[in-house]
Amino acid sequence: MENTQTVSKRNIPRDVFLHLLAIVTLYWSSTIFITLLWQFINYFFPGNFNLYYSAGYSLGMIRFAVSSLFVVFPLFIFVSWYLNKIYKRESAVRESKIRKWLLYLTLFVAALVVIGDLVAVINNLLGGETTAKFVLKAFSILLVAGFVFGYYLDDVRREIPSKLGKYFAWVSGGLVFVAIIGSFFIIGSPSSARLVQYDQQKIADLQNIQSQIVNYWQRKDKMPDRLADLNDSISGFVVPTDSQTGASYEYNVKGTLEFELCAVFNKVQEKGSADYSPVYYQFDQSQNWEHGQGRVCFDRTIDEELYILEK
Repeated sequence: MENTQTVSKRNIPRDVFLHLLAIVTLYWSSTIFITLLWQFINYFFPGNFNLYYSAGYSLGMIRFAVSSLFVVFPLFIFVSWYLNKIYKRESAVRESKIRKWLLYLTLFVAALVVIGDLVAVINNLLGGETTAKFVLKAFSILLVAGFVFGYYLDDVRREIPSKLGKYFAWVSGGLVFVAIIGSFFIIGSPSSARLVQYDQQKIADLQNIQSQIVNYWQRKDKMPDRLADLNDSISGFVVPTDSQTGASYEYNVKGTLEFELCAVFNKVQEKGSADYSPVYYQFDQSQNWEHGQGRVCFDRTIDEELYILEK
């Protein structure tokens, strides 16, 4: 009778919600932590890398990883702690099929990751790939997946929670804390990121203006005398201004087919630098938009054979 009453009082929707939330936040935290480790490796071991591991690091990915860990990992720790409190009060919850299915699913996924990682390591080693970058990335996957697999394999065998859960929380929390602190040495402060965003917007504006200048020359067979000539009430185009200062961009005609565009930048941005973001340079890969700090001008020459005049 006592067992029947205990089962009847169980809050099944609550149990499903908490166990699913714990597993999802675990997967999310583990994946993001590996992503962050990879970005660290890309940062400290720069250079070309033509295997399936990425070559360069991304400030955007580091920021997203840090943001996710700030929110998702504490949520995982809290949900796990709350579930352990429920286990102590309601032993049937710990033995529920929902929990065991999710735990064995976690073990299955972790095992596949470990196996796949080891296969990739051996395959690439046989192919002659022995760089520190590759080894470290493979080891980071093995470390995280093995850590998760070992803990939950021990947990699923026990009938009652063990003290290992506290050690798991402290060790994983310490690793995440160190990774987050280390990230700020790479991504810098929010104010620095804001300056980078201003610079990236200026590049996007200059690319837009350059395109409009070429279109103007195609239509009228001459260069605009000033940027205001590009304003078009029909198409709705209005020459953008510097979003940081509100000032107009500098434009100078240097010849029949030559002109320059100038802007004042906050930081140095070049390929390989921490602030270089290819996303904002994708509009015209043939042009060089790398720049230094301060006033920088970009010289441009219209290629008559490339841009045929519109008659």
